[in-house]
Amino acid sequence: MVETKVEGLSPFMMHRSLIESPHLVESANGSYLKLTNGKKILDACGGAAVVSIGHCNERVIKALTKQLETVHYVHTLDYSTQPAEALATMIIEPYKEHLAKAYFANSGSEANEAAFKLALQYFHDKGLTTKTQFISRNQSYHGNCLGGLSASGHVSRKRPFTKYVSPNFHFVSPANEYRYKPEYTSVEEYVALLGDELENKILELGPENVAAFIAETVVGASTGGLPAPKGYFKLIRKICDKYNVLLILDEIMCGSGRTGTFFAWEQEGIIPDITTCGKAIASGYSPLSACICTHKVVDGLLEGSCAFNNGHTYQSHPLSCRAGLEVLGIIKEENLLENVTEMGKYLGSMLNKRLRNFKCVGDIRGRGLFWGIEFVQDQTTKKPFDSSLHVGALIQRYIWESNVAVYPGGGTANGVEGDHVLIAPMYIVTKEEIDIIVSTVEQCIKRFEDEQS
Repeated sequence: MVETKVEGLSPFMMHRSLIESPHLVESANGSYLKLTNGKKILDACGGAAVVSIGHCNERVIKALTKQLETVHYVHTLDYSTQPAEALATMIIEPYKEHLAKAYFANSGSEANEAAFKLALQYFHDKGLTTKTQFISRNQSYHGNCLGGLSASGHVSRKRPFTKYVSPNFHFVSPANEYRYKPEYTSVEEYVALLGDELENKILELGPENVAAFIAETVVGASTGGLPAPKGYFKLIRKICDKYNVLLILDEIMCGSGRTGTFFAWEQEGIIPDITTCGKAIASGYSPLSACICTHKVVDGLLEGSCAFNNGHTYQSHPLSCRAGLEVLGIIKEENLLENVTEMGKYLGSMLNKRLRNFKCVGDIRGRGLFWGIEFVQDQTTKKPFDSSLHVGALIQRYIWESNVAVYPGGGTANGVEGDHVLIAPMYIVTKEEIDIIVSTVEQCIKRFEDEQS
């Protein structure tokens, strides 16, 4: 196959695809992207749910410019900077009764790697050196580094690397009420079944060997905006406590305000031992992620090494922390979480109102400004489309051709089959923009169904 050509792209750049070239963006502002060919796109996903306060915010640009004029880099072995210290305070102080420390990295993958290392070191420093096993869930995604891929239960994403991922990661069923709740079973009974499965897995591996259980509070790219059934995380928390297993919640995609509270777990009534954040935390102005832990975890390290044995050249980067500080300041000062909640309810109601009657729409789920639409071949059996059809990507392309960007996903049903699109507008989104998004998605799903008939 011959690579498609787009004017302005270098032939030497390794893009995601070797045969399909990306679109070249000339500029961006607010909720819109302008391409070099003149096309204007309403960005309804912020890339991968990254952009929270909009593109090219003048306040953030000024803050980053000033930071570059002050200090652009220090090595954290010997130094720290005001933006890093202030960002840690901004995040932790409102939760200081429970949360203790924040570690800043660059990507969600790095943050999850840090979480795994932190869990291992916690037990090592407490003298419980056999606790080296992790439990995750099928149809999950926790990052592109080998640790994150090891924890990921998304078959197609990790398939080329199966010989290299760690055997110390084990899997239980996803908390997917739409696909896996047995017929005639109540939500409470389904949650109990999931809890029993986790407990049995811990007992199978031996509680003395299990370090942590990791889950996405609201699942993102792998299954598309999927919240857990009511009561699930409260039960999981109890089971982890019973067997001295740390609970790690991955909020790289669903956290940092995306669901209406800074941490998505606030709406679950529990506190994890370790939380990872990323993406929207700095709105994409500079790479930033965080690994946040409780006093319990810090106290464990103080019993042993009195240090976190994990370092990166660019951890707590001044420019990234300054971006995060300014973005979170804007979210707070402009009450954007209220807009996330209000517009999130409106988006959810409009998606359900306008899309429920389509034959190919199996499920619509989400929370805040984080919504997924799962496509099926048959609504009654929930049979997914053949994976070779790439239905999610096809519908996403139709939507993009209509000047709106959403985020496609595959392997939704079982890691190989299944399709969805994810809608994650910016926290500044307006009712009028949501109307455009929903109307465009509706028209493009209709186009898909018309072509299938």
